[in-house]
Amino acid sequence: MISIPSHATSLSLVQPASIDARLAFEVLSEVGAAWLGEQATSIRPGTRRYLSDLSFPVRERAPQLTFKKAAFVELGEVRATPAGCVAEISWQSSSLAPLFPVFAGHLTIGPTGLKLEGWYAPPGGGIGAALDRAFLNIAARGTARWFLERAAEGLAASAAAGGSGPSGGRGPSATA
Repeated sequence: MISIPSHATSLSLVQPASIDARLAFEVLSEVGAAWLGEQATSIRPGTRRYLSDLSFPVRERAPQLTFKKAAFVELGEVRATPAGCVAEISWQSSSLAPLFPVFAGHLTIGPTGLKLEGWYAPPGGGIGAALDRAFLNIAARGTARWFLERAAEGLAASAAAGGSGPSGGRGPSATA
């Protein structure tokens, strides 16, 4: 069990989508989920690690402004549920990790959409937590929203390809 730092903040977001739960289980269970990025060597037993570019869209109208950060995304064992499936998921920066938030939680997929819930720890301990409450949480939630949209897009691409594997395309910008 992962211990939760005292300055961690809860995060819970939902992305509506029409998802084939059986296909989602297969895609998340397979060794190479290309929509998560390039597979990397896992450091925790029972997880698969991917090098991904997490994005935070700041402005969607022209000129578009998006911040990107290379991160390791870890996906744990996928478990079937009555309505779909659930997997542990976490991410952290691939470089200068102490300067960026760390997330740990669960990705739940059901027939009506995806849900990401867990905890993120802003950098900087108590001072970082105060800044997060003031304004940095916008970036954490925006990145999580973008991630959910990318996951929905990857699962949709898998369904369009007949379950043969997700596309490696980049995800769309987040919408509020």
